[in-house]
Amino acid sequence: MSDDPAAAKAALRAGYLARRVARPVPEREAAADAIAELLVGRLAGTATLAAFVPDPTEPGHGRIPAVFAELGARVLLPVIPATGRQLDWAVDTGRHLPGRFGLMEPDGPRLDATAIGAADVVVVPALVVDRAGIRLGRGGGYYDRALVHARPDALLVTLAFDDEVVDELPAEEHDRPVDAVVTPSGWLDLPGRTR
Repeated sequence: MSDDPAAAKAALRAGYLARRVARPVPEREAAADAIAELLVGRLAGTATLAAFVPDPTEPGHGRIPAVFAELGARVLLPVIPATGRQLDWAVDTGRHLPGRFGLMEPDGPRLDATAIGAADVVVVPALVVDRAGIRLGRGGGYYDRALVHARPDALLVTLAFDDEVVDELPAEEHDRPVDAVVTPSGWLDLPGRTR
């Protein structure tokens, strides 16, 4: 690993973003189906879930968050404010509109940054995740800031394609490990945090 985690992360981020863009659509669609099925099976009984709307290159696109309706859970989705880097949240009504950076956001009642604290489970995006639970996002730090408000006992889950689970990633002090990763091949519990 590099002595400069931020530089190492930037280099990795570029490579994984390029791989995602090049991934064939049929592979993405099959992955979304498999991941959605795994999530619904494992998260049964969840009362409140915080998640996100995957973009077309991300695992789960086209199935998440709609599949969470099968859980009967209250689903919170992020809203990127016009300025700043602190996510707000909204209740998912099933209707999504383009927000900042073109990302889809819920057209539901707006809540503040602390709303994520009500979630039993938090599903966060990642470009790649390591076996210790360190995830690499797109570099904006939105989820690093959001997870500060998550309950200490909330289950943190990320989604990835099978080839995006690696042995080790560079880590910084602010990185909060996730407890599990869901890939098309299955659910993998990680050391994550001590809960």
